[in-house]
Amino acid sequence: MTAATSEMALSEQEFKLYQALFAQKLGIHLPDQKITLVGTRLWKRLRACGISSYTSYFQLINQPEQEAELCRALELITTNETYFFREPRHFDYLREHVLPALKLQDCVRIWSAACSSGEELYSIAMVLADLRSGRWELLGSDINQSMIEKARRAIYVDQRTDQIPADYRRRFCRRGIGPHEGSLRIDSDLRSRVRLRRIELHYTLPDIGMFDVVFLRNVMIYFDNETRKQVVQRIVEHLNPGGHLFVGHSESLRGISPRLKQLLPAIYRVEAG
Repeated sequence: MTAATSEMALSEQEFKLYQALFAQKLGIHLPDQKITLVGTRLWKRLRACGISSYTSYFQLINQPEQEAELCRALELITTNETYFFREPRHFDYLREHVLPALKLQDCVRIWSAACSSGEELYSIAMVLADLRSGRWELLGSDINQSMIEKARRAIYVDQRTDQIPADYRRRFCRRGIGPHEGSLRIDSDLRSRVRLRRIELHYTLPDIGMFDVVFLRNVMIYFDNETRKQVVQRIVEHLNPGGHLFVGHSESLRGISPRLKQLLPAIYRVEAG
């Protein structure tokens, strides 16, 4: 082990502190095999804050006035690769099956429940703006306020936008110039139609109304089984009968709710209670 590697090593005792903290405050379960990943990622914040030990950093982010730093730590630990139109079969199903069935409905409501920096959110918005002639509402939420702010700015580097169809890119995106060259921004009209707010899924949900579709993709991997069950049950209560729930392809809802009927891998429909 090199001196640098030893310096950033997270002890088992310190790791248990972080396990308990993230479980208590964020509902996130960090399995024991994540100890090296957590240590490596948190080390960046220790250095940025001028802190020499993981215990001292734990004490810092455990203070109520340090919520912003807690969010930075969370962002480092839960960062997932995200890009536009990820898992494209979901968007094909939304386009070809879900929205046509809702054609006569007065208003379609969709929730991107773990929207991260907004790529999923605006992918949904583009499909809605393209196909939906009637009213629609789109809510994006995340536990991390810094991710919500990134989604609100809606500026993305070109490498993360390759999957946007050419027609959508032309209609819904604006190419960056000057200091923003090499990036694009979602058109202001589309941005204005999206609502963003911070929501913690592992707590009682706020009054957000009922939805026809919820995207809950690649977030349940961070919850233990009991928290996962509670989160899904809360979300099902906010889905209209016949509504659709999309999860990540590596996630399964088998046995979690009797009201969910699997239609395709990672696509479920809510049956009437």
